[in-house]
Amino acid sequence: MKFNVILSTLSIILLSACGGQEKNEDEQQQSPNQTQTDSPKSATMANHPGKKVYDAVCLACHMADGSGVPGMFPPLAQTDWVLEDKERLIHITLEGLSGKIIVNGEEYNSIMPPNSHLSDKQIADVLTYIRQSFGNDASEITIEEVQKVRNR
Repeated sequence: MKFNVILSTLSIILLSACGGQEKNEDEQQQSPNQTQTDSPKSATMANHPGKKVYDAVCLACHMADGSGVPGMFPPLAQTDWVLEDKERLIHITLEGLSGKIIVNGEEYNSIMPPNSHLSDKQIADVLTYIRQSFGNDASEITIEEVQKVRNR
């Protein structure tokens, strides 16, 4: 059974490439399984432009709720990798990441492909969405902050 779960997860990863090209807005569709709560923040985040990028590029590995896949892909919820160093987060998004990391006390040794094909606005939007979703409450990331890291 565990092998089937891993095989299934790897199939999803290969199909989506965890960082595949973002779909055009016309191609993007909201999942019929999406639920919204009545809180104003939830409604705002459900319509946030970063959610479209997240759904197209990040969701396959980091899951709809930001919980990741244990032992394979780290969570984005309540972690210093998301909440603390903005430049590190932007750099990881642009350049990708491989090798061992510890997130919330669990070791991950996987590959996140670079997403430098995304525009500065798309990266600012998706990282702001991540930093303000999944129980996270961190400041936004601006286009200027993304440009600064990209232009190094």
